[in-house]
Amino acid sequence: MNPEIERRRTFAIISHPDAGKTTLTEKFLLFGGQIQVAGAVKSNKIRKTATSDWMEIEKQRGISVSTSVMEFDYQDYKVNILDTPGHQDFAEDTFRTLTAVDSAIIVVDSAKGVETQTRKLMEVCRMRKTPVIIFINKMDREGRDPFDVLDELEQELQISVRPLSWPINQGVKFKGVYNIYEDQLNLFTPDKQRVTEKIAVDINSTQLEAHIGETDAQQLRDDLELVAGVYPDFDINEYRDATVAPVFFGSALNNFGVQELLDCFVKIAPSPRPTKALERDVMPDEQKFSGFIFKITANIDPNHRSCIAFCKVCSGKFVRNQPYLHVRHGKTVRFSSPTQFMAQRKSTIDEAWAGDIVGLPDNGIFKIGDTLTEGEKMHFRGLPSFSPELFKYIENDDPMKSKQLEKGISQLMDEGVAQLFVNQFNGRKIIGTVGQLQFEVIQYRLENEYNAKCRWEPIHLYKACWIESDDEKELENFKKRKYQYMAKDREGRDVFLADSGYVLQMAQEDFKNIRFHFTSEF
Repeated sequence: MNPEIERRRTFAIISHPDAGKTTLTEKFLLFGGQIQVAGAVKSNKIRKTATSDWMEIEKQRGISVSTSVMEFDYQDYKVNILDTPGHQDFAEDTFRTLTAVDSAIIVVDSAKGVETQTRKLMEVCRMRKTPVIIFINKMDREGRDPFDVLDELEQELQISVRPLSWPINQGVKFKGVYNIYEDQLNLFTPDKQRVTEKIAVDINSTQLEAHIGETDAQQLRDDLELVAGVYPDFDINEYRDATVAPVFFGSALNNFGVQELLDCFVKIAPSPRPTKALERDVMPDEQKFSGFIFKITANIDPNHRSCIAFCKVCSGKFVRNQPYLHVRHGKTVRFSSPTQFMAQRKSTIDEAWAGDIVGLPDNGIFKIGDTLTEGEKMHFRGLPSFSPELFKYIENDDPMKSKQLEKGISQLMDEGVAQLFVNQFNGRKIIGTVGQLQFEVIQYRLENEYNAKCRWEPIHLYKACWIESDDEKELENFKKRKYQYMAKDREGRDVFLADSGYVLQMAQEDFKNIRFHFTSEF
């Protein structure tokens, strides 16, 4: 393997809202030397807002709305982080991001444990066999017993765990973290904004008592004995096969346990892995360049109305101003100013290797899932669309502006904000989204960017699912019986719109040979 590709580590940070993803990202950037003072999401004393939350709305509400991409060098490795939004309404964005990374770090709040959104995200990781590391955050608050939290992780996320660090007390008495992976104890002075010196202490000597007191020292030795007895030894290959998840404890805000996580992560995390295309598997160390678009962001710079398409490099080396084939259009394209990111700050680059994420200026030629190659015609497996939860009819509010509305809907759907279904019975357009916020975003953007007005009309639906069958007759029969509830998506695939859970269950029982899918990738 090429040494440049070997040193790449690309990962996403995922979790339920408010578990502390963004704060953890800030600390990583601090250790990587990208920023000298760490910002925080909400704080009275710390004036600096977090680096990865750069949109106005993000600063106001203290939540992340879109995935931000950051890269830095650490030791001999080049690390690409994708900080994802945790909020349910922006889940699609997070699911797509997971297609572009080689591993993930899941953040869990020590007091709340595993929450709904974390389960969903873990399902996606399992589907793709993405290796995960779990970081149990907020140990500086009163929480539950660490062993209870580990049991819950095993049950809820259906994966074996192996702790690689262990907390010394918690809440107000939290003293730090013992590093099991390297067998050493590091004591820090807590500091929210800077990196502090650490002291190494031998666990079996009496020094330990001097630093953390007798009761804690005894407790720590007992706990470690128990950990070694209950959990099997850590095997790096099991982690890379996604059957074991290493667990770290710490507090991202006070900088405990973050460096242990980062040191261990760069050593054990996989370098770029092969990517599945429809035609064949693409190896990262191939000579020729290939990559796909997994996210499009509009208006990244408020002064220019510019779109940026994020491209994940799957193989070879990307070079500026080289001609590449855009497979869907069959045209050759060149990029004079490809960029790399540090959230909103971006710098132009001359080359990028497999595993990197490059920002390409987009003037409307890209859709999510497009492939770029050096001439070979191949298609990377489509990025999943999940079946939406909320539905509304979209109606034109200004008859003079129907063209603008058409164009606006088509472009916004390209961005992957929502999904469009056309009802076969009455030909009306239905928009399906994951969260309520999306409808407001679509209406606002149609009016301000495309000068078109729309109004929403309610429709009572429970779920949309894609259907297929090997038995042609049965499929035809199903369509005849359910013709009021049949629709087509943008690719022209059949979609069944069930108006309640009961109807869907009955349909599944009555038609045994029809397969119902809840993601568009099957």
